[in-house]
Amino acid sequence: MSKPRSLALPPRTRAYRLLTGRGSFAVLDASPGGERRGTVLLLPGYTGSKEDFLALLGPLSDAGYRAVAVDGRGQHETPGPRHRSAYSRQALALDAVAQAVALGDGPVHLLGHSFGGLVARAAAWQAPEAFRSLTLLSSGPGRVARPQRVRVRMLRGALALLPKERVWLATRWLDSRGEAPGVVDPPEVVLFLRRRWMRTRIIQLSATGRLLRRDRDGTDQLSRLTVPLHIAYGDGEMVWTVAELAAAARRTGAHHTVVVGAGHSPNVSHPRELADRLTAFWERC
Repeated sequence: MSKPRSLALPPRTRAYRLLTGRGSFAVLDASPGGERRGTVLLLPGYTGSKEDFLALLGPLSDAGYRAVAVDGRGQHETPGPRHRSAYSRQALALDAVAQAVALGDGPVHLLGHSFGGLVARAAAWQAPEAFRSLTLLSSGPGRVARPQRVRVRMLRGALALLPKERVWLATRWLDSRGEAPGVVDPPEVVLFLRRRWMRTRIIQLSATGRLLRRDRDGTDQLSRLTVPLHIAYGDGEMVWTVAELAAAARRTGAHHTVVVGAGHSPNVSHPRELADRLTAFWERC
């Protein structure tokens, strides 16, 4: 998951519920700091939320883009149904299309981080007229790498057997083992992470986790998209292999960005560099 380093809202950013033809969605909407150059819709990943893009909203809005990050159905502050079919790839993709239309700015640039990329590419395939471009950020063309498939399977199994609070404590312990020595999350971030976890629907985590484990390779479909495609990731990416992502970029002819020194969440660790790379791509679209 992405973990924001601060929860402060960037300048010109407001939180509200975006009303669409498929329900309302919690969003963070950052207005451009000058002449508007476009609008971008940002979809978060597995176990994530709109706050994963907090560090990126400011640089994008400073560059003249309206940047809107959204909680998908069942994520954090957007309630979701309790039945599995509500979290199919098609249902989530139709949500993204409805969100793009509801923004009222015409075709928007679409960016999906991690699992959000699976949703974003399905949305761009279903309704290419709604989007000016598609960026897959740290998101591969198919299922996640084997170590991540094991982690997702363990998480889904734990959620089926244990109270959600117990699973939260276990995941926090596992995550802490991967932190650099001496790194301590601010108390407000820890409280936020727990609150987000507890608000996210278990059925959403189970259904979307199944997609991450079983998704078929979609490289051929990506190569047939009619919208400009951008594949971006950090050179320390581990959820998908770097080799797999580079191969997908070559096979699809996508604009290709590798953020040196970044892991799975360049939106958190390298927001200004990522914003520069994104806006350079959008200017070509």
